[in-house]
Order: sequence, then structure tokens, then C-alpha cells
Amino acid sequence: MPSKEIKDKYELVVGLEVHVQLLTKSKMYASDSTEFGNLPNTNISVITLGHPGTLPKVNKRAVEFAMKLGLACNSEITRTNIFARKNYFYPDLPKGYQLTQDKNPVCVGGFVPVTLEKKGEKRNVELTRIHMEEDAGKSMHLAGEVDTLVDYNRAGVPLLEIVTEPCIKSSEEAYQFMAEIRKLVRYLEICDGNMEEGSMRCDANISTRLKGETELGKKVEVKNMNSFRNVARAIEHEFDRQIDMLENNEEIISETRTFDATTGLTSSMRTKEDLNDYRYFPEPDLSPVVISEEWLESIKVGMPSLPRELHKRFVEEFGLPEYDANVLTDSKEIALYFEELCAETKNYKAASNWMMGPVKSYLNELTLHISDFPVSPKQLASLISLIDEGKVNFSVASQKIYPEMLKDASQTPLEIAQKLNLIQESDEGSLKPIVESVLAENEAKVAEYRSGKKGLLGMFMGQVMKKSKGKADPKVANKILSELLDN
Repeated sequence: MPSKEIKDKYELVVGLEVHVQLLTKSKMYASDSTEFGNLPNTNISVITLGHPGTLPKVNKRAVEFAMKLGLACNSEITRTNIFARKNYFYPDLPKGYQLTQDKNPVCVGGFVPVTLEKKGEKRNVELTRIHMEEDAGKSMHLAGEVDTLVDYNRAGVPLLEIVTEPCIKSSEEAYQFMAEIRKLVRYLEICDGNMEEGSMRCDANISTRLKGETELGKKVEVKNMNSFRNVARAIEHEFDRQIDMLENNEEIISETRTFDATTGLTSSMRTKEDLNDYRYFPEPDLSPVVISEEWLESIKVGMPSLPRELHKRFVEEFGLPEYDANVLTDSKEIALYFEELCAETKNYKAASNWMMGPVKSYLNELTLHISDFPVSPKQLASLISLIDEGKVNFSVASQKIYPEMLKDASQTPLEIAQKLNLIQESDEGSLKPIVESVLAENEAKVAEYRSGKKGLLGMFMGQVMKKSKGKADPKVANKILSELLDN
């Protein structure tokens, strides 16, 4: 591994190719099911298998999903879309070619804003293109077996390939870009973003050059990465490897490498010179797909709120810190629940604290989705109001009322508080005798407080809360305590 001094001489340049599987019910060019987990070779037909005389047909929903992602990524939408054959032999592509887009991708240019957590820096990752294509099948190699088994279920499943410019300067930026893409496709409901199941995959094109140089170094493509963290790890390892080679005057070979998550190392698969010429040519069996202004406008009208729009609203309109906004917009469903909650209460920070604290803890503990959360935004807002009105404190609300609401959502927070006799005592006349009895029982501590140990105030408050069975209003009790102790 190169030293920091040596590493500082060089600049990392990364371009990513991200494939997202679309959540359509049928394949890109056939009516076969796309359901994940079915028995091998059951989601197939003569069209998927490329039998002579069969004709493909473009999936309209997949085109609409592509337009949605393009609009979300600030891309230009291509009006006339022509498909092409990408010719190469893979055992998991039964036709012997892949139907894709070559010269005219459905989305051109655009960018995705990312925030680098370490520096708080905001950057736009520029895109080259987003194009539509079909996925290949899956080859399986069983231990001890010489034969390769092929499952064609995935062959033909719709894909969008998002290609960035070579503009990414760090592994963290690549990580954040991937996270932002997954967030976008989930908000748009076009892909589940599950890298473990292969519905979102990433290849990284990595090169290294001396700082100040304008010409790109030789590009190495790294495949076989199934998590954001592994994408970042592979980039970091490859940067170090290439620096070591350049420092030793070794030639970097333009090749495809694979990443081993166990060792954190990359290894060579094949050189670029060994790859076949894809021999693209327009697909003769598919008519161009023309996107009319009316069609595109209908997609624009149906676009949901995007994470960056909600983030901006949460910060600027609701006055939340950046951290809160980031957490709350990480999931579309959580963000929309929070929006509903804020329509019922003006204490936005308290609403945020409840969402990031008790609510998320409950969902995580039981592995539940927010749609399964039994408490409505209106009910949660009522609980926040109880605290704001001084009828209960947060401790009582979170530890005694909230659990009862989770058990029986038909009860209002006020009904629960009254039934359990939890309404906070705010009357000074009622609280003063309780405070006086606590001080009388702790004369030695009172003397210590008056001699300078002001930290004992918390101990006295604890005793007051205990004696009042948690019903004393902390603000009122604290005021009475201060007055009696300082006199």
C-alpha cells in the first residue's frame, strides 16, 4: 500500500455503470413473468429463447420507467428510440445477442446531486446516458461439478443502465452516488434496489493519473460487487494497486477484473483486447419507439416528490437540521409519513425526534415496514400535543402512553393518560408540599447544594418525580426547587 505522501501525488478517476432491474411484471421484449425466485427455467418462452419466427415487442411500462428516471436525473429525453443488437456469445443469452440501445439512448446527459459526508461538500455527478436493455440469464457452477447449469428466468428482464462521466474522485463519492441512485429508483417505484438479489448491480471503471494531468490513465473495469461498501472497497484497493504499479514503472493493462469481498482484492478476468467486437446494428424486428410530447407530459405530471425536494422542504420549511432531513428522506414511506405528521403538528423538531427515535426503533425491532405501523400520523401528533401542552412529559409519553397506543390504536393518547392517571401536575400549590418533603428528607444534601454543589439539583428533581409518581411538571417542579434551595 502506498504511503500518504506518495498517494497525495495521484488523482483517482472513476466512472460507474449501474444496472437497475425494472419492477415490471413482464420482460423487456416478451410477456414472460419477471418474478424473482421461481423455479429455474420457468419464466421463459419461445421469444426469450430466440426461436426462429418469433418477434419481440417493447414493454411500454419499461419505457415509462426510463422516462421517470431520466426526469429525476435531469436528463434530456430522446424522442425517437431505436434498439440495437449487441452481438456476443454468452451461454446465458440464448439468442446470442442482447437487445439494447447504442447510438441514441433514451436519456442523454443529466446529473445526480450527492453530498459527501466527511466534508459536507455537495457535488453533481454527471451522467453520460441512461439506456434500456435486457438482462442476461444466470450461469451456476456447483462445487465439484464440471458442467455449468444455466437458468434463463432472468434473460430478458428489463434493465436500465446508468453510465456516469469519468468524474468521480473518491470511493466515498461513488458510494454516495450509488446510495442516491437506489433512493431515486425506490422513490420512483421502478426498482427495489436490492443488490443482494442482483436487481441493482455496479461496474466501476477506474483509472489513476498524476495530479494536474488532463489525459486519463488506462482504464480498469471491476465487476462482481454486490454492495455499496464493496464498490468503495474495490475502488480503494484498485487505486492503491495502480499507484504501486505507476511508482514501479509498470504498465497498467486495460482489463476487466473481479473483486473478492473476502480478501478485499481484485484479480484479472480478461484483457480488453480479448473482448469480442459487439458489432452493433439496428434491431430489424423492432420499430422505433416514439415518445410524444403528450406521453412525456403525462409522465411529468405523475412524478412523485423526489428525495432532494423533500429534503429541501424539511430543512427550509420545517427548519430541521441537515442530519434529520437526511435520515427522514432515506425512505420514501418514512418521508411521506413524516409529511402527514407535520400536517397535524407544528412542532416539527419534536415530530422528527419521534420518527428517528421511538418510531424507527419499533419498526427495526420487529422488522416492520412503516405501512405496518399501527399509530396514525394524527394520533402521534396528538401525543406530541399532550407534551407541548404540559399534560405529560416526554418520558411518560414514550415509556407509558406510546406502548399502549401500539397495543391498541383505537385509544387516543389523552384517554390513555387519563386511564393510567398520568396527567402531569402543574399546579404550584399541589407540587410545593412534595418538593418541601423531598428537601426535608435530604437535609445533608441541601446543605451541600447551598455550599456550592449545584449538580445536586438533578438528584432533587429525581426524588420529586419519584414521589409524584412521574406526574410533576418538570418545569414547575424545577422552579419551586430553585426558589426553595436558593432562599
